[in-house]
Amino acid sequence: MITHHPSDELLTAFTQGELTASLSIAVAAHNELCPVCQEKVEKLNAQQAQMLFDSVNETVDEAGNDLHKAELNWVSMIDEITDDDSQSMLVSIETKSVKLSYDNVQLPRALSNVSLKKWSKLGDVSRARLELQEEPIRSSLLDISPGGVVPLHTHKGFELTLLLDGSFEDDMGSYHAGDFIWLDKSHSHSPRTTDGCLCYAVLDDAMEFKEGFSKLFNPIGSYLY
Repeated sequence: MITHHPSDELLTAFTQGELTASLSIAVAAHNELCPVCQEKVEKLNAQQAQMLFDSVNETVDEAGNDLHKAELNWVSMIDEITDDDSQSMLVSIETKSVKLSYDNVQLPRALSNVSLKKWSKLGDVSRARLELQEEPIRSSLLDISPGGVVPLHTHKGFELTLLLDGSFEDDMGSYHAGDFIWLDKSHSHSPRTTDGCLCYAVLDDAMEFKEGFSKLFNPIGSYLY
């Protein structure tokens, strides 16, 4: 059961095309798994369409008959294009799966056409970066192996984690596929998983490890996130 969702503000920004590619992927992938947010986005899209339609009507009323004729010609042209099915073709959606430490997992459609760099492993976590040029924002797939633990850390910026498969827990709660978890420097946690999990993670700054051997990575944190 999904208990963590994007905020209404984030969903609105998504429907208005205001998010970066990495965050848009996160929201779209969450929506594939979450009927609650799917319904919210559908309503927001309908509201946006109505606002645009009302705006066009207001412009027509103010500009008079010439603009009205131009709009009718434009609508007629669109109708002619959409009524012509001579070039119609069905495009199948190709899904992508990844081989993980514990299973093969199919990725959401939002990630199907995004290139991944090679997997690299550090401790219990294997990471494949997405080839998106959005510095300082970086996005990755994280494969946490069964019994794996991410050392206790906080965040210099934000950390968005979308759980795509499996489950994990930390001191703040338990998380399952579809959960959309947004953290910042006010949070510290140490995720751990029993059976393994796959996460989509987006960060805009380095993590700061809080204890043990992992603190040695803090001086090079900007290269690791």
